[in-house]
Amino acid sequence: MSRKYFGTDGIRGTVGQAPITPDFVLRLAHAVGRVLKKSEARPTVLIGKDTRISGYMLESALESGFNSAGVDVVLLGPLPTPGVAYLTRAQRASLGVVISASHNPFADNGIKFFSAQGSKLSDAWEIAVEAALDEAPVWADSASLGKTRRLEDAAGRYIEFCKSTFSNDLTLKGMKIVVDAAHGAAYHIAPKVFHELGAEVVAIGCSPDGLNINHEVGATHPQALMAAVKAHKADFGIALDGDADRLQLVDADGRLYNGDELLYLMADDRLGRDEHVPGVVGTLMTNMAVEVALKARGVQFVRAKVGDRYVLEELDKHKWLLGGEGSGHLLALDKHTTGDGLISALQVLQACVRSGKSMAELLASVTLFPQTLINVRLKPGQDWKASVNLASETQAVEAELGATGRLLIRASGTEPLLRVMVEARDAGQARACAQRIADTISA
Repeated sequence: MSRKYFGTDGIRGTVGQAPITPDFVLRLAHAVGRVLKKSEARPTVLIGKDTRISGYMLESALESGFNSAGVDVVLLGPLPTPGVAYLTRAQRASLGVVISASHNPFADNGIKFFSAQGSKLSDAWEIAVEAALDEAPVWADSASLGKTRRLEDAAGRYIEFCKSTFSNDLTLKGMKIVVDAAHGAAYHIAPKVFHELGAEVVAIGCSPDGLNINHEVGATHPQALMAAVKAHKADFGIALDGDADRLQLVDADGRLYNGDELLYLMADDRLGRDEHVPGVVGTLMTNMAVEVALKARGVQFVRAKVGDRYVLEELDKHKWLLGGEGSGHLLALDKHTTGDGLISALQVLQACVRSGKSMAELLASVTLFPQTLINVRLKPGQDWKASVNLASETQAVEAELGATGRLLIRASGTEPLLRVMVEARDAGQARACAQRIADTISA
């Protein structure tokens, strides 16, 4: 059964347009509540949100929907997505709910869920919720209605959890760090985490007004961070996205490091401490240089489909701990059940402090392969998979690249586009090969 509402990361869209409307969100919460009550007499759910102005409206709708199904609600207020996952587990709640559209503009919003264990829920659970949405509501009577309370120290509890993942014998004293929270959910949390570990913190992107989340700041706009690191002569810059599960890092020279490089650095740090790292999971888009470098260290590397939920699936299948995406979604499953920008940043800083080396020095052996990405619009009804010419050109490009490059052709999930990505040691070869494939598709 295909899903009507749920995408790869919950339900997301433009506020005021289906399905991100208060009436639907109320029905959604009621349906989720009915699914929960099949296995638990009196469920409790936690609700956190980012800083979008629409969060107030959607929070009220969720609260009413859950209460109407006889489910108790605990409101967390603005809190990063991974913070909600942590508190769901720590509070022994039945479910965690996040109101956020992550790195999207303020006009969008979404709802995503975490299990009692603080992990993403299965496709089967989402299908059960969609089935419940098609049924008539069963409103609880007055004596059976759920109640709502607020957890006043939610932010403080999560700050302490983040700090607990940083080695007790290390400190950030003597470091100046620029922290950019994208005017999002970590605006009141991220600066405190690094300050309380000893760093001098310069905060940018920490003044939300409900309308400015992700606007020209944060992990999706790292230029603001790079400029601030140089202006303040900082040692590091840390940028999160709107719900703080994504990370970008900048060093003292203003150089930006993406998720692929940070993933390798995290694995390399563990290997340097004689920890066993049997394998690492990336995605179809992970730079080939990372795969080559990990294999040279004797570490297996597996590629998942693009999306952190697919990375997590592969990690679970192999019983490995480290995985991530170039976008900055990084997973260290011995530290947290889900991707966490703050905890990932602390893992990288810990490696630098412990080794006494800069990120550039720690990544000296990894030079990213040049990548060329071309989006090619498909003609109406065009069956690119059946194209003999494309198959022939693909075979020719793959033969030319050999073991020193990669070709990836991927259909967009939202537009009639093919995304052509070619990676090679030589930038000119990557561009030429990508263009050959693009021209063949367009012909």
